[in-house]
Amino acid sequence: MRKWIVPAAEFADEEICAEYGSFLGKILSARGIHTKKVAEKLFDDLSSSEGKFMEEPLPADIEKAVEVITEALESGDKITIFGDYDCDGVTSTVMMYNYLDSLGAEVDFYIPERSEGFGMNIPALKKIIASGTGLIITVDNGVNALEEAEFIKSQGVKLVITDHHQPGETLPACDACVNPNRADDYSQFKDLCGAGVVLKLLCALEEDTDYILDNYADLAMVGTIGDVMPIRDENRFIVKKGLEVLKNAGNEGLKRLISSAGLSTKNLTATDIAFKICPAINSAGRVESAEKAVRLLLAKDAGEAARLCENIVQTNAKRREIEQKIYDDIQKQIEADPSILAKRVIFLAGEGWHAGVIGIVCARIVEKYGKPTIVVAIENGEGRGSCRSVGNFSIYGLLNHCSAYLTKFGGHPMAGGFSVKVDEINEFKRKIEEYAAAHYPTMPETELYADLRVTGDMLSVGNIEALNRLEPLGEGFAKPVFLLENCEIKAKRALKDGKYISLDIKCGNANLRALSFKISYSDFAAETGDKIDIIAHAEINEYNDTKSVQLKLIDYRPTGFREDRFFAARRVSDAILRGEGFDKRLLPRIVPQSRQDLMKIYDLLRQNNGRLTLEQLAVFDGSVNYCMLKIAVTAFCEANLAQFDGERARIVPAKEKRDLFKEGILARLAE
Repeated sequence: MRKWIVPAAEFADEEICAEYGSFLGKILSARGIHTKKVAEKLFDDLSSSEGKFMEEPLPADIEKAVEVITEALESGDKITIFGDYDCDGVTSTVMMYNYLDSLGAEVDFYIPERSEGFGMNIPALKKIIASGTGLIITVDNGVNALEEAEFIKSQGVKLVITDHHQPGETLPACDACVNPNRADDYSQFKDLCGAGVVLKLLCALEEDTDYILDNYADLAMVGTIGDVMPIRDENRFIVKKGLEVLKNAGNEGLKRLISSAGLSTKNLTATDIAFKICPAINSAGRVESAEKAVRLLLAKDAGEAARLCENIVQTNAKRREIEQKIYDDIQKQIEADPSILAKRVIFLAGEGWHAGVIGIVCARIVEKYGKPTIVVAIENGEGRGSCRSVGNFSIYGLLNHCSAYLTKFGGHPMAGGFSVKVDEINEFKRKIEEYAAAHYPTMPETELYADLRVTGDMLSVGNIEALNRLEPLGEGFAKPVFLLENCEIKAKRALKDGKYISLDIKCGNANLRALSFKISYSDFAAETGDKIDIIAHAEINEYNDTKSVQLKLIDYRPTGFREDRFFAARRVSDAILRGEGFDKRLLPRIVPQSRQDLMKIYDLLRQNNGRLTLEQLAVFDGSVNYCMLKIAVTAFCEANLAQFDGERARIVPAKEKRDLFKEGILARLAE
């Protein structure tokens, strides 16, 4: 269950509405675009933006970097690019390598394996320097590599750092450090990824912005989307330009990867790149070696690209299998101990889990249960962990608080990673709960944002087609989301043997179809004739040359649902299951008081037989408070009268009569 957030105001600037229509104008207003001037900047065409990409002030040290690299080229020094194993690091490496190689330089690249950790390391640098390298250029890393930079300097080798991560108080000893997030950097845009920084450096090296953009904007676009950078200002230009480049020419390996995903470069979107292409590139570094992805994107002809692409496709399939195996293991852990879900922070650990994949699994657990989550892969006495957050809960703050028990950690408020010795894990878990309880007595809820409250008749074909002007869409500028209230379900149908669901709904004076490819027919809680509120995307469906609007369902709930009461009940149930105190005045409403209370819930569970989750039962049945339902299920499980997997409860045959008020959780609460 997610907390719904919808802007209260639907006011839009008159000039914006006159230029772009009132519907699109309201979307722009909901996103903080209140003047025509700002709207025009958003909708700038490429020709008017291209010349602005290298406007001064340029990033600090970019001229120094050009000077050092040019000197190495003229001297014939060997140059090695030190990259990173994620999508941004791979595309950055390919861009820099390809450009230097095209100039005839003696150039090599090094991508660390995930087991080496992020960024430069001394053993790898020793090999690179021993190979005769005279200049090392980092891409997407290096700004905090103080020890490694000193080592490079001591060996008489030059170092140019290109990075976008936040620097520490001291910059590394190097010949140039190009990073828009330096304290002394006065360039206007700070949200470039590593590939975006490299793109600027290549433009400065070549002194022909158009040439560089036509040859490398597609790779920079993939890096930008893969690193989940906000799609605004210069990033918006990079993504637009990259998609245009792919329509006409583009990187051979990238085009092959797009084709293998069943996509066409002619109508490719940023969303396609985010969900189909970036995961495939990332899979190489997660499961095997990122060098495979680099080789694919360096492919010179279609034949070579096809051969290398097949390997990446297989690696991505392997990644999905590994991911699903870890996810299934986690579901078994939760089924064996549902109390895991009552913690403020969900903590899961397992032997043999692939450290390169746990980040994806962690994100799935957060999406499913709506709580900050930590997943740890244990191997050879060490755990490597990945963290994801919700709301304003700070992952970096948490890891910093627990740093005494970690051998390495890093991250930002929403995500992070760390290493921990196995014998320190229990203390680490204790410190996690300590931090969460002290800083977040009320834990944040997962939030779902809608741009606009609409009626069905507002979702006309013309209005939805007008939304195409918002492309490209992505992080920080997502596909528009709508709230439709008081919708009557006229019919519901199973799709793909019940794997998906289709609804016919009436909203206002309009009849619409709503589809979900994430909710199965059996998991859908509402019935025909029910009134529900819906949060959904809207898109155009074209069939037999006729266009219509259909909804892509994101979430739904009964009309009139009081989410404040539900979240309060959920918070109290978690507190009770953690053994914490609560307001005793709430007791009659949140804890079963009689055998009749228990029998009512028992019958509800028996009739449902695990079809709906406890949350769905509390929300759509409406006859029982969620906290009371959760406490009753806990009592049933303690008495072997039910089984609970963390989401669904099923009644099991009773072997003997039990007085649940004299044992287990109900007895403890009575005391």
